[in-house]
Amino acid sequence: MYRAKPVDGIAWITGASSGIGRGVALELVRRGYRVAVTARRGEELEALARETGGVISIFPGDVTDVAAMSLIVAAVEDAHGPIALAFLNAGGNFRDSSDDPCGENFRRTLDLNINGAVNCLRPLVKTMRARGRGQIALNASVAGYAGMPGAAAYCASKAAVIAMGESLHVDLAADGINLQVVCPGYVRTPLTERAEYPKPFMLELDDAVQRICDGFERKGFEIAFPKRMALLLKLLTKLPAPLFFWLMRQGNKKALKS
Repeated sequence: MYRAKPVDGIAWITGASSGIGRGVALELVRRGYRVAVTARRGEELEALARETGGVISIFPGDVTDVAAMSLIVAAVEDAHGPIALAFLNAGGNFRDSSDDPCGENFRRTLDLNINGAVNCLRPLVKTMRARGRGQIALNASVAGYAGMPGAAAYCASKAAVIAMGESLHVDLAADGINLQVVCPGYVRTPLTERAEYPKPFMLELDDAVQRICDGFERKGFEIAFPKRMALLLKLLTKLPAPLFFWLMRQGNKKALKS
């Protein structure tokens, strides 16, 4: 299965203005890649480019804009040659009130986390298929393994990304395209720092970034961490439904008390 190398072309990362996306961009530069980054916040991307002395090229855009993503993929390759590795990291979690749990923010979360990835995948697959090789990683989450209280939209969107990745991994392998999914647990970022609920097995950002970039270089479809949390959630889904829901309710009660 194809594994991208810096000599093969440029790496493209979405959602790179902060957190995991920004950290992966910097780490890939350290590993010898030229990197192109995309996010809505242009000022943060400019600061990132300055930090690396221009090794990182910026292409601001919103992944929910179908036409913009096609144009950006074309612009990156016109300026820098083939995209050898793409990390489709852009995502978020917009919460509705408990009185209206399936409101507008539910739709916003699905649109960003699912359609945002699809909008990037379509032009990437087209150009990589023409070359007969490429590597794409979708940022999902261990939250996609099981439906957790208070996170219906986020869990649903990440479960969809994992299932989409599983299907496309098989579909695209014959074309020389290696598709992976990245399933992090809690990572210390500005977003998680603001969240007021328990965050077990929290990893520091640098640790998470190293695991992701190491995963790009190794065999395997899924880059999941921390291993204990990923295994625990997968085991929970194997339990009888009454026991699964009882455990979820107990965990939710503890979260509300904290």
